[in-house]
Amino acid sequence: MENLFQKRLEALEKSYTDLITRKNEKLPLGNGVIERYKYPVLTAQHAPLLWRYDLDYATNPYLMERFGINATFNAGAIQLNGKYLLVVRVEGLDRKSFFAVAESENGVDNFRFWERPITMPETEEPDVNIYDMRLTQHEDGWIYGLFCTERKDPNAGPGDESAAVAQCGIARTYDLVIWERLPDLKTPSPQQRNVVLHPEFVAGKYALYTRPQDSFIEAGTRGGIGYGLVESMEHAVVAEELIMDEKHYHTVYEVKNGQGPAPLKTEKGWLHLAHGVRNTAAGLRYVLYLFMTDLADITRVIYKPAGYFIAPEGEERIGDVSNVVFANGWILDEDGTVFIYYGSSDTRMHVATSTVDKLLDYVTNTPADGFRSAASVETVNRIIDRNLVVLKRKPALVTTAMGPS
Repeated sequence: MENLFQKRLEALEKSYTDLITRKNEKLPLGNGVIERYKYPVLTAQHAPLLWRYDLDYATNPYLMERFGINATFNAGAIQLNGKYLLVVRVEGLDRKSFFAVAESENGVDNFRFWERPITMPETEEPDVNIYDMRLTQHEDGWIYGLFCTERKDPNAGPGDESAAVAQCGIARTYDLVIWERLPDLKTPSPQQRNVVLHPEFVAGKYALYTRPQDSFIEAGTRGGIGYGLVESMEHAVVAEELIMDEKHYHTVYEVKNGQGPAPLKTEKGWLHLAHGVRNTAAGLRYVLYLFMTDLADITRVIYKPAGYFIAPEGEERIGDVSNVVFANGWILDEDGTVFIYYGSSDTRMHVATSTVDKLLDYVTNTPADGFRSAASVETVNRIIDRNLVVLKRKPALVTTAMGPS
C-alpha cells in the first residue's frame, strides 16, 4: 500500500512539474492588435500540491485531495523586482475565493505560485468572499489592492441564501507578502464592484474609478464607470460619483460595464481597459474594450473604438460561467510591451501581448460606435473607398479576398 502511495506521489509531482515548466506558444496570425497564446498561464492544476494534498501516508494513505481547487482567474498584475507577478483569485471547491501570488520570469509562461496564499486581514465585519483584486503602484509609495468583499445581505428574506452585498475592500503593501487592511470604501451607492485606484494624485487627492450598482447583480439606474475623489485611503469616502463612461443600448456594454486594471499613462492619454456586458439568449456575455481619457482631465473620454477588444474564443468560452472574458491586470514593460492578463469563463488565466504603439493606433484610429446599423455600413463603405484608391495605385495588392465588383 505504501508503495502505491509513493508511485502516485511521483506521478503527481511529474505531472505538476511538466505543467509549470511548459513553454507557451504564440498563436499564428492574429488580428494585428494583440497576440494570443496557446496555453492558459494558470489553471486550477497550477495550485501547488502542498495546498491540495496531505502528503503524510499515515493520515492520507490513498493520497486524496484534501483541499480541492476549482479555478484560478481574474488576477491583478504588477512588475516587481524584475518579476511578473499576478495576484490571482483562487477558488476552492467550497466556492470561497482567496488571493495568491504567482510569479513568472517572462510574463507568458512558467508561472509558479508562492508557497503560501495571501493572508488577508479582515475588518470588524468579516468577509464571506473576497475576489478580483486591482493592483495600483501609487505615487505615494504604497502598492494598493482594491477588491470586492462580499457579505450576505442582512435584509435577505427567510430562506434566501444568495442575496449579497458587494463593497470595495482596500489593502496596501510594499511587497505583496505583508498586507495592511484598511476600512472598506464608502460611496453613495448601495453596492460597489470593480473599483480601481488611479496611480497618480489628482488635485492632491486619491482618484477612484467606481462601478455603482443598485443591487448585487443588476447595475440598474447607477450603471457605468464612475469616478470620485477621496482625501485619504485610510478612511476612503467618495461623496459624489460622476459617471464618465455610460452603458448604452445595443452595444457590448449595454447591461453593465466596469473598469479593468488601473489605466496606463501614454503620450496621448490615459489608456483604459474595461469590461462590457450584454444579454443574450444564452445568458450574459462579457467582453473587453478599450478607451482613452485626456491627460489633463482624466474623466474626459477622447477615444473609444466601437465594439469589443477581446472576446472569448474557442475553449475560453467554456467554464463555470461560460462566454466570459474579464481582466483586472496588465503590465507595461520598459520596452513598450503590454501584457494583458485575462480570465476566461471564471475558470482560468490567459495572457495576450501587444505594444503601446499598437494599442494607441487601435484606440485612436479604430472608428467609434455610431449606434445604428446604417452608421456601421457608412463606416465599412468609407474603408472600402479608401482601399479602392490604394488598390488603383498598387494593383499588385489585389487578392481573392476582394468580393465581386
